[in-house]
Amino acid sequence: MNIIINGEQKSLEEPLFIHELLDQLKVDPSLVVVERNELIVRRADWTKTRISNQDKIEIVHLVGGG
Repeated sequence: MNIIINGEQKSLEEPLFIHELLDQLKVDPSLVVVERNELIVRRADWTKTRISNQDKIEIVHLVGGG
């Protein structure tokens, strides 16, 4: 299965839910917002949203500062 993550092509061996993808990528889920096909996925839906072939995923890291 092929998807695009932050503009880069990536192959997955099997379909994953968003929370599984973040875990596989070692991304701290408390510090990101996730878009799937240009729509923000609510954090509460990460365990219900399965990534499909050719999905475009954007993982946006939150940065604090002043």
